[in-house]
Amino acid sequence: MTLEQLATYLQRDLREVTKLANRGHLPGQRVGGEWRFAPVEINHWLETQMHGYSEQQLTAVEQGPGHGGDGEPLLAALLSESTIAVPLPATTKASVIRELVRLAEGSWQVYDAGALLTAVKQREDMASTALESGVAIPHPHRPLPSTVLGASLIAFGRTATDIPFGPRGAVCDLFFLVCCTDQPTHLRVLARISRLMLRPGLIDELRAAQTPAETYHLIDSAERELTS
Repeated sequence: MTLEQLATYLQRDLREVTKLANRGHLPGQRVGGEWRFAPVEINHWLETQMHGYSEQQLTAVEQGPGHGGDGEPLLAALLSESTIAVPLPATTKASVIRELVRLAEGSWQVYDAGALLTAVKQREDMASTALESGVAIPHPHRPLPSTVLGASLIAFGRTATDIPFGPRGAVCDLFFLVCCTDQPTHLRVLARISRLMLRPGLIDELRAAQTPAETYHLIDSAERELTS
């Protein structure tokens, strides 16, 4: 992508994007004196930035070119009671990821659980998906092929205790496993989850939920309110 194409993709002013590139804040390189950006690298950069985005910035990610509208169900469509566990039977980071993949198999859309588990572990090794709020969003680095995943899905788990999951001793107890078959959906899901986590009281309500049905209802209701 050129600078102009990237500005459109990010829904940002061209001057702002140019400054970010010139200051080395964007993953790109000069070709013949002109900036060029690889979509895969930009998408990964977006993932690493979302934790600090405002509601407005997250909405822009959702509504970027080819990402669809804001008012349609997203999380509720990809999540189900069969892919929710409260509590999630895990006490370590490795067991959290393993149990989330097992949950995802309940959707009947996971064709190669071993490949999915490896992809999620590799992405987590690159950089932790843990947030300061105690929420983590593990996911593969790239969309998964049809040999691994039949359709995009989300699995959710709440552990009974805090689990060391991030750098410098950061702990989490709420986990969204995001598995998508295409990049636009992947970015929209990450942005939608991040927007929901900004809603006052929702994280505490998710920690208090006692059943998969109650958890699903909380997420579904919060998303409906968010997009109404």
